[in-house]
Amino acid sequence: MKKWIIVLSLVLVILSTLSSTLSLPNKTVLVVDVDETITSATSENIAHAIKSAQENGYEAVILLLNTPGGSVAAMNEITREIEDSSVPVIGYVYPSGGHAWSAGTFILLDTHIAAMAPYTIIGSAQPVQSTISGTIEPVNESKIINAFVKDITEKARMHNRNETAAAKFITENLNLNADEALKYNVIEVIAENVPELLEKVDGMKVSTKYSERILDTKYATVKEHTPSTRTAFMRTISDPIISSILLLIGIYGIIFGLSSPGVGGELVGAIALILGLIGMGFDVNLAGILFIILGIVLLIYELYVHSFGLLAGAGILCIGIGSVLLVPTSPEKWFIAPTWYRSFYRIIISISAVIAIFFGFVIYKVVSLRLKKPVIGSGFTEPAIALENISANSYGFVMVQGERWKATSEYDVKKGQKLKVIKKDGPILIVTPLDSERF
Repeated sequence: MKKWIIVLSLVLVILSTLSSTLSLPNKTVLVVDVDETITSATSENIAHAIKSAQENGYEAVILLLNTPGGSVAAMNEITREIEDSSVPVIGYVYPSGGHAWSAGTFILLDTHIAAMAPYTIIGSAQPVQSTISGTIEPVNESKIINAFVKDITEKARMHNRNETAAAKFITENLNLNADEALKYNVIEVIAENVPELLEKVDGMKVSTKYSERILDTKYATVKEHTPSTRTAFMRTISDPIISSILLLIGIYGIIFGLSSPGVGGELVGAIALILGLIGMGFDVNLAGILFIILGIVLLIYELYVHSFGLLAGAGILCIGIGSVLLVPTSPEKWFIAPTWYRSFYRIIISISAVIAIFFGFVIYKVVSLRLKKPVIGSGFTEPAIALENISANSYGFVMVQGERWKATSEYDVKKGQKLKVIKKDGPILIVTPLDSERF
């Protein structure tokens, strides 16, 4: 009897352990790679990641920072997203040898937990501006400097960090390595890698805008955030060098296009100009609408100009780009069902493919007709048909071999009368009524 009691007790203990293990919530930490200049694409990517973490109940978001800085507007958008997040955001300057200068320092100081890998650097946060000549100059106006100093010191004070060091990042372009930052209470953790970081922050108490919580990250699953198609596209054109090149191509393309025949220059210029403006921070949704309108105009124009597909192809490209830019990264903001959102790109690709096939067929037929050998002349035996009354030595239209031609005759011709093609004079056919049809 005692043996059975012992066995039963062991079974109950095992089942209890398994039950408690299975009932543990799945802790997940979302990792966002910020190895780039801070642009509007960066802010959109981080905002999307934070929203995803909140919706899925993730334990934390880690921003892997390795940046020279970037746009002030984008930096402010990122800090607003961090401050409004219900999920703790951990800023981590990584990998070793990396840096988070300027805007990167602002973002790090605004995160709920600030961490650095060994041999990384933060600081040099004095704002700079581009001059007309293209050089970069530091901003020294007290009005601007004081505003930035107050902003960064408030972020430091919000998280009980060194306000004096925070101010010196701007006023003296102070730079600190990981050991110095930890010593002067600018950061909380130094970690070699993400697993070590998760182990060190485990159990830390974090205060978000909405609540206080204790992090449970020691055995958390690490998930990498994948940027959306729109964000990846914006990241490419938002690079300062690429956006500047696109603007130059756009401006000079339009200038050269207006001063020369054809529409190629204006077309390339318009597309490059809009892309360059997006890269400089122009409203993405408005740019998407402009692209779609431009694409529709180009498709209509193709029907009248016959550019052998140049305008049609450009129109399809513009509609595709506009559709990608117009749809929001976060469907919940627009109350869009995720299934619809994921299928939207397939629909756009399908529609663009159908339009491309249609115009491809039209272009093929036009080119075939252009390359077709002339069927009129001395070897032509079938008569032409007058499509209208044509007075002697005037011009009108006739139908020859299924084609509409402009024609003239030394005799009066009535509509529907059969005609013989004598010769072709440039785009004009010289015709005469058949003997049986002559009046």
